[in-house]
Amino acid sequence: MQLMSAEEEIRRRIAEKGPITFGEFMEVALYWPGGGYYTSSGNADPLRGGGPEQPQGIQVSEERIGASGDYFTSPLAHPAFGALIAVQLYQMWRILDCPGVFTVLEPGAGDGLLCRDVLEYAGEVSRDFRDSLRYFCIDRRSGAGHERGLAGAHRIVADTLPLRGVVGCILSNELLDAFPVRQVVMQPEGLREVYVDQVGGLLIACTDYTFDVGPVSRLTDLDFVPAEGQTLEINVDLASWTFGVSRALERGFVLTVDYGRSARELYSVEERFRGTLTTFYRHVQTDSPLERIGRQDMTSQVDFTSVVRLGKRAGLDFLDITDQRSFLGNLGMGHMLERLRSAVTDRMEFADNRRGMQELVSPDGLGDFKVLAQGKNVGGASLWGFEPSDEARKLVAGLPTPVLTERHLNLRQGLNPGWQG
Repeated sequence: MQLMSAEEEIRRRIAEKGPITFGEFMEVALYWPGGGYYTSSGNADPLRGGGPEQPQGIQVSEERIGASGDYFTSPLAHPAFGALIAVQLYQMWRILDCPGVFTVLEPGAGDGLLCRDVLEYAGEVSRDFRDSLRYFCIDRRSGAGHERGLAGAHRIVADTLPLRGVVGCILSNELLDAFPVRQVVMQPEGLREVYVDQVGGLLIACTDYTFDVGPVSRLTDLDFVPAEGQTLEINVDLASWTFGVSRALERGFVLTVDYGRSARELYSVEERFRGTLTTFYRHVQTDSPLERIGRQDMTSQVDFTSVVRLGKRAGLDFLDITDQRSFLGNLGMGHMLERLRSAVTDRMEFADNRRGMQELVSPDGLGDFKVLAQGKNVGGASLWGFEPSDEARKLVAGLPTPVLTERHLNLRQGLNPGWQG
């Protein structure tokens, strides 16, 4: 039996029970089995063509990410990202007294590229550290990805964290910003929630005057009062997610890399009056969530203030937060850039690698992402990525410089007038 498309399922639900919250709409649009943006193959998109050329064994959609897709990520931009994450994980391993098994869980691992880059570079950092690594790629989608064949790499199909007693690190990259969000609007009568309805065959956004007060509790915690007419997104899944992370982790770290801000910045009336929900199609920001349902990326910036507060309630200690530019710089990105010329002699190859590495730390791109470190049963550990460290620089100085492979995106050659990171 063929599943309905995401749009068909949304219309069915509205016809059956009336308007649905924007959060429910977003959940179906992104994750509906076989038809959601993250759960279907881009090759099945009738507007893109495609067909039988999908790589065997990799059921993760390659069409969604990359030059012909809708966006790209740090692991895809250059393997230096995974290499420096490996350096940070190595220090975490040492802080935990070099356990014989150091477990890394990566929820939302996608095609497993970050896993591969981390594991390959970990062998350069320390053989004992590499032997201790057990890296689990956790994703809703099935099929082995780039991690296939690597010792210590495993894949689990799940939308939660099914492991317990983890000693190591729970690592996520651009995961929380893909959680469904509830939208609210401040009106003269008070906060009202945005619903999705269908009128005359068209899907429309509307506000419901029997507002569900659930999302408001998050704003109350932040002691924040929106301005009249202001739209906000509230990630109501953050609480259950954070407590799930804490249950899985016995001792170690949580490293979260994502696009977001503090609550004060995120809910700024002057800068984000209309909220932060965005949609992307082929690297063009469309901001039309009710169009191309299931075929375009939909994301909302992360409220890191709430992530930290919820973490404390769940037993996770706040360690530090910075931007990706500083994080990678503290771990040795500058040294890698300096040594790139000796690692790559071909002029064009050098330019390709330099472009990818620079994108990782660009203040107008991936470098503006935030990196949050939390800990459990590790005391007040100080991590290399959050302050300049001579030890980290000396370590990276003795390691080879990672270079682009066929698995990564060549940003310099992939640029086009519609390109946006």
